[in-house]
Amino acid sequence: MSILYDRQDRIARITLNRPDAQNAIDPETDAELARTFQEIMQDPDVWVVIVTGAGEKAFCSGADLKKLIPMTTAMGVGESVAWRQRPESWHSVMARVSKPIVGALNGSAFGGGLELALLCDIRIAAEHASFGLTEVSWGIIPGWGGTQRLPRLIGPGRAMELILTARRIDAREALQIGLVNQVVPGPQVLPAAEEVARTIASRGPLAVRFAKEAILKGLDMSLDLGLATEAYLSTLLRQTEDSREGPRAFAEKRPPRFTGR
Repeated sequence: MSILYDRQDRIARITLNRPDAQNAIDPETDAELARTFQEIMQDPDVWVVIVTGAGEKAFCSGADLKKLIPMTTAMGVGESVAWRQRPESWHSVMARVSKPIVGALNGSAFGGGLELALLCDIRIAAEHASFGLTEVSWGIIPGWGGTQRLPRLIGPGRAMELILTARRIDAREALQIGLVNQVVPGPQVLPAAEEVARTIASRGPLAVRFAKEAILKGLDMSLDLGLATEAYLSTLLRQTEDSREGPRAFAEKRPPRFTGR
């Protein structure tokens, strides 16, 4: 299988499992990723997701060009655009996941691999990892959201330079420019990601999801509209059992017992 999946203590882990192909995404992996994320969205027992790659060399090397390029070039322009934007593709499904996603970047992430990392909410990188949107080197451009998400994360100037030069950067530079949140020794990537995931899973799951929604929606809004969205989501959250359990637990000086309701 090109995807490994397991769940423990409300934390799901997805592992890209094509180490011989540097965990590249081929059509089969695309379908498996999409199906797995769809299941996660519908599973009330999953509160946090970790995404990582098999092996120590690559998190994900991006699209499997040997398989995808012949397939897409055989399509007409309209058909190719529709195929890329189809709502059941892995990146479309992943973008709709309301639950927090932690990327355990165990190695290199180039092209679509970095675009996969950009869809994670928090990114933990191995010291030896490297990153780049390298598509223009091969006469193509990022097609899974890289030209849109990278500027929003690190700013348009830095993103323009990285995308137009196809320059690869190491983990330390990725940390400096805000592309990743932490850099740790290789063997510590997954434990560090799990620690972050456990911390998030100990918080109110509905509050976490609403906060994620407010942040992501606010990025494309004016401040006033973003504040209105925050106020709406905050008010909506107040109608839940968890929002009453949290203050009750605080008053009783005990850990809250959240249920996701």
